[in-house]
Amino acid sequence: MLWWLTSIALILALAYFCSPARIWAPVLALWILFLSFFGALSTPAALLDLLLLAIIASPLFLHDLRRSLISNKLLALFRKLLPEMSETERIALEAGTVWWDVELFSGNPNWRRLQSTPPARLNADEQAFLDGPVEKLCALIDDWEITNKHNDLPAKVWSYLRKQRFFGMIIPKHYGGLEFTAYGHSCVIAKISSRSITAAVTTMVPNSLGPAELLLQYGTDEQKDYYLPRLAVGDEIPCFALTAPEAGSDAGAMTDFGIVCHGEYGGKKDVLGIRLNWNKRYITLGPVATVLGLAFKLYDPDHLIGDDDSRGITLALIPTDTKGITIGSRHNPLNTPFQNGPNSGKDVFIPIDWIIGGESGIGQGWRMLMERLAVGRSISLPALSAGAGKLVSATTGAYSRIRHQFRIPIGHFEGVEEALCKIAGYTYIMEATRRLTCVAVDMGEKPSVLSAIAKYNLTEMMRKTLNHAMDVQGGSGISLGPRNLLGNAYQAIPVGITVEGANILTRTMIVFGQGAVRCHPYLLKEMHAAQDKGNPQSSKDFDEALFGHLGWSISNVARSLVLTITDAWIIVAPDSSARRYYQQISRMSTYFAVAADTTAMLLGGSLKRREALSGRLADALSHLYLGSAVLKHFLDSGEKKADRVLVDWASQYCLYQVQEALLALYRNLPVRAVGWILKLLTFPLGRRFQLPNDRLNHRVARLLQEPSDARDRLIAGIFISKDPQETTARLEDALHQLVNTADIDKRLQKALRGQLSDIATDTDKINAGIEQEIITTEEGDQLLNAWAARRECIQVDSFEPAKGALENARGKKKVKRVKKKATRKKKS
Repeated sequence: MLWWLTSIALILALAYFCSPARIWAPVLALWILFLSFFGALSTPAALLDLLLLAIIASPLFLHDLRRSLISNKLLALFRKLLPEMSETERIALEAGTVWWDVELFSGNPNWRRLQSTPPARLNADEQAFLDGPVEKLCALIDDWEITNKHNDLPAKVWSYLRKQRFFGMIIPKHYGGLEFTAYGHSCVIAKISSRSITAAVTTMVPNSLGPAELLLQYGTDEQKDYYLPRLAVGDEIPCFALTAPEAGSDAGAMTDFGIVCHGEYGGKKDVLGIRLNWNKRYITLGPVATVLGLAFKLYDPDHLIGDDDSRGITLALIPTDTKGITIGSRHNPLNTPFQNGPNSGKDVFIPIDWIIGGESGIGQGWRMLMERLAVGRSISLPALSAGAGKLVSATTGAYSRIRHQFRIPIGHFEGVEEALCKIAGYTYIMEATRRLTCVAVDMGEKPSVLSAIAKYNLTEMMRKTLNHAMDVQGGSGISLGPRNLLGNAYQAIPVGITVEGANILTRTMIVFGQGAVRCHPYLLKEMHAAQDKGNPQSSKDFDEALFGHLGWSISNVARSLVLTITDAWIIVAPDSSARRYYQQISRMSTYFAVAADTTAMLLGGSLKRREALSGRLADALSHLYLGSAVLKHFLDSGEKKADRVLVDWASQYCLYQVQEALLALYRNLPVRAVGWILKLLTFPLGRRFQLPNDRLNHRVARLLQEPSDARDRLIAGIFISKDPQETTARLEDALHQLVNTADIDKRLQKALRGQLSDIATDTDKINAGIEQEIITTEEGDQLLNAWAARRECIQVDSFEPAKGALENARGKKKVKRVKKKATRKKKS
């Protein structure tokens, strides 16, 4: 028994440390060595067993024999089971690049790779732009008037956006743009979004997936030279039309089409071009656009440009004043009045060189969109979400300290603390993820999976954060008006949830669906080999990928068992005060790799249709990435001690979410025994991680309610007005005054308890305190100012009733009698 246990332990250790591709020979060699060492091979029966083992194991080392007996048969089966993949699906799967997501999928992330990633930093031009034009833009904006008076940005704001080249942030300087990094661009959007969602959306769309981005990457030199300088200074307002009534998430269902033909253009006849018909909707900036980016299916029935009838999805740039285009009407996206509306075209003829990229861009539209979506999705909505989170952390945190009930700040109630700690924790996670994802883009990555994770999770966290803020602020949150900073953002939540890939689709189909194929070290190789039926090399490629896959799986199973037994203490982690979190994320990465691989092998191609299971795997992968981002943000911030409470809260939250996603997956696997085995392997004693406890929640909640460097770092990058009549300025001023006078207030209240009536005024209290020498005259003035600031902050807006409201509600005759009676009483 001793040799058995010892050999098993050493084989596990070998599987833990060995490269998966080289695991077979050392494992078998070690097995035989230990059998011999302990005398297990001294009998004829044991020697026969060894001979049988050698016969069984020989295919592992004789590649030709292995392919003949094993791989080729499995390849044939794999080809039968592999689901058919449309061209749009294939392009979507292969679009973009993979980066840290590969490490998380490996089961053994290389933390040195993450730590060596440069920190997110603004360059001098970007910092100057934020401190100058962006600050001035925010001061110009009155979001209440935008939403309730203009139903649009006012002319002065549009003019300022054009003048300061806000629409040209991604355009190179030699075309007249600002040429900002992804991180600089993101910081601009985050700051504007803390002031106005409408202004943020208007600014981010020309800099996201649209004509400028597509021209930069795929346009001809002539297209770039003409359009980019005009887009940079706002002479052209762009929009991009993709979504249609029959084609939302399923772009393959697009019915918009173009026919290659000859027509008349610019006074010339027989011009080679395209006759287009389309009907689009939900197009942001569409009603005011001067140039329209259009996605359509191109057909060439007369074979004017090639032998194929169907040429695939193609993109073109079209001036909106072109004959046949109908544009200008608007949708109303939840009273968030950024310009958004439908447009259509009837027999619109365009020259063929209006295709983005010219003739070489024919049929490349879907690839272009998927590749650039991976970039745009990394920046705009994560920035908007993080900006909203910071705004809520600043304002609701301050309000909860300013607003008193039962003679104490409402933020000191444990029930309110539960909401506040989530606001702060989510904001820290959002900011960390925003930064890391932007850095990936600035390094040249097109992170298709990580951008989907960022978009989905940050918009969801924005939704939760605003919901918690509304709970805390109560009536002041639901009473719309110039003082209310939450209402418009709260109304706009579903906009972020819906655009750039609806969140349900993103979670259940994109994050893991694309991640499993792109990030798995062997699955894509196996799929390519299976699809390459006419190539003799495919058999060798599949054999190599298959046995590498098996070795990798065995290695991760062994690693999972070792980490479960040792509680992950043996993992070599970075030298950090948060070292334990690095170890635990590595551990959960291993568990995730085993669960993902097992699920894929168990369900095969049908996993594509098991969206609930795919969604749970997406949740696990997402929170591994969010947790990694938190640790990187902590490192880049200098691992400041005051920030540790936020790191603890965020890390514990992420680990718990990974655990819960995996346990839910185990419970719902179609073969229940497999779920039991996975649970026994990973959580044999039950749940290992818990949500943050009450003590940590209390410390995080208090961080929002007191001025400090940690609070300043958390909310950095939003607009705080310098105008004392603005709500953000009022809240910050009142917070500082109340915290600075808290000890004086407490001393006065304690000394005067029971001496004054409940209707005593503030002045009565101060005078009594001064007379009894409880406080000084100077301290009394400080208290009066602080109490006045508090009263001003808790006021809400009210408005004159609409004309005729009284008559409508009470009836005209009754109102007339009341008015006559009031007039007679006044005269008497």
